Amino acid sequence: MVAQGISTPFGDDHAENKGTRGEELAGQFMGFGGWLKNWRQSAGITQAPVARALGMGVRTYRNVEKGATPPRFTKAQCDALADVLQLDKSERHALLLYNIGTTLDDDPLVGASPELRRALRLLIDRQMPSPTYLTDRNWNVLAYNQAMAEWWPWVMEPQANLMRWALTNPEARTQYHDWDKHAMAYVRLLKFAQATHKDNAELAELIADVRRNSDVDRIWRTEADMEADRDGHVFRMIIPALGWETVEVVSHVLYPASMPHCRFVVITWVEAESSDDEIDALGGRRNAWAAPAQHPTGQAEADAARRRAANALTARLVVDSADEAAALAGPGGVPLPALSELLGPQCQLTLSPENHSVVWAVREAPEEWGITQLGAGAVVDRIQPANIDPQARAELKVLLRASLPASDREALSRLQDQLPQADLRAALLREISESLQEGEDLAQ
Repeated sequence: MVAQGISTPFGDDHAENKGTRGEELAGQFMGFGGWLKNWRQSAGITQAPVARALGMGVRTYRNVEKGATPPRFTKAQCDALADVLQLDKSERHALLLYNIGTTLDDDPLVGASPELRRALRLLIDRQMPSPTYLTDRNWNVLAYNQAMAEWWPWVMEPQANLMRWALTNPEARTQYHDWDKHAMAYVRLLKFAQATHKDNAELAELIADVRRNSDVDRIWRTEADMEADRDGHVFRMIIPALGWETVEVVSHVLYPASMPHCRFVVITWVEAESSDDEIDALGGRRNAWAAPAQHPTGQAEADAARRRAANALTARLVVDSADEAAALAGPGGVPLPALSELLGPQCQLTLSPENHSVVWAVREAPEEWGITQLGAGAVVDRIQPANIDPQARAELKVLLRASLPASDREALSRLQDQLPQADLRAALLREISESLQEGEDLAQ
């Protein structure tokens, strides 16, 4: 016996072709069929347009609503059904989860409201001092915090993309310990993305771009495995911002519920308690990656100072206009138009002589300029020598001067200390380059 007055999540059945009271109550508890009936009634449409959207007859669809077990709907059918029934985001996720076993939504605009972007940016900033960034499904960098910009300045460049940087930029080969292993891991990620998002034209273009690199193409042709993410992966990197120190870091990959196609990545760094080269900082096997460098006496204090500097970084700002960004450099701010143009059409650099820093502004969206403040020397490192014209050269000199003490006398003293070391380093690097070109063994 069925109790009277039962309240169900699907309500009473007022659809066409209503059967007996028993069939009506049974339909209310038929799971997926009940979902469809409730969604259709909420949309105020009959069964015929829903059946057409699914590519089936009305009678077949009617049986589905009554509780018949149909084959799982395809992704295309789910999309068509969501559109005709005007489903909201949560209902779309339920539909996808039931039919194709995933809650990932292929619409890159889902959840991309200004309010959500601001909320995620706030969360990213609150991860300080851990470098943190957000990418879309194709690894385009959408947001990052100050620590990320300080450790890996490439994220500030227009159209920054993790895969392009990691697989094709010479910087990455310098900073990753055992780059080949990292390249293999990234190729596995790309292959997984290719297998699960075959119609993604931007992903196809990204894969074609990175495969133009001969080393990446070789790995692509020989690597058969796939990988969904690198969550929890422990690896070593050389960090220029920390004085080219080697640190062991862990990547933590999260997926925001409102933007499930995006990756929210937090990088933490740890120190191993064991000196065993086979054990990483979390106690796992290090895959025989390179051993850490041995520091001379006194280096530990310098390392600690660099870490304190990294921890003291402040959160990024977001302003409404380029003029407002430039104003952050103070009343004596110096525009750097030539260097800004070199770094991309969406960049604006302004020197703050008072703070010996540069306000690096990137236009991230209409009326949204993300601000990162870097030391003048860090900006100089981002400029490719081949691109320097006379105006850019003059601006670089202004930047380098700003990185020195304000007093001319103290600046000259600093230069007298630094220039011999810089000249020696440059000379040795040229000699190493010549030796490598001639195939000489530097160890002999």
